[in-house]
Amino acid sequence: MEPEARIVIADDHPLIRRGLRQALEAESSFQIVAEAGDGEAALGEIEKLKPAIVVLDMDMPKLDGLGAAREIVRRKLPVDIVFLTIHADEDLFDAAMDLGAKGYILKESALEEIVQGLRAVTAGQFYVSAPLTAFLLGRRRRANTLSERHPGLNSLTPAELGILRGILEGKSSKQIGADLFIHFRTVETHRTNICQKLGLRGHNALFKFALEHKSELSAFRASASA
Repeated sequence: MEPEARIVIADDHPLIRRGLRQALEAESSFQIVAEAGDGEAALGEIEKLKPAIVVLDMDMPKLDGLGAAREIVRRKLPVDIVFLTIHADEDLFDAAMDLGAKGYILKESALEEIVQGLRAVTAGQFYVSAPLTAFLLGRRRRANTLSERHPGLNSLTPAELGILRGILEGKSSKQIGADLFIHFRTVETHRTNICQKLGLRGHNALFKFALEHKSELSAFRASASA
């Protein structure tokens, strides 16, 4: 028997939490270890219980889903993020994907589809509700267009992609160095190499480039690491 995937459900509607719990607990491969009614409580449960997956509602009191996801990334909590939301909005979708979400599922989906989506995430795949497939394809198309305009992206090493990720998260060279256990001067060397490969010149050129193309670069990193 496959090991159970430990899941935390975070939604401010008790009926939704109850329905989702019942659907998931009918599957032997899932174990609901906690429920939370807001983003702050969800973070506490994640830190305490270390689940494999957290299912986040986008709209929650105290700390919304995106805010909770940002904290998960900032605290480096090893949990896969799946958004379960009413919002079929491309900007919110991009924001969720930029934060490394593994799934974006609409609440209007049948429970069977939600379970299917969580199965896919448990298997290491991404899952997006069918009506949002165009958003996902759009992200990939923009990422491909960016790599065509800046072919040096395809030559970035794993270390340089790690530096790029830190830049996308708005971190300084010292912070990136601490995260990657390298000296900040090594980070600066990598930044210089990245700029050369991308044809960028000028002070803060790489940061400005990352800020302008954040979604495309996030999608590019996801495809490069797949």
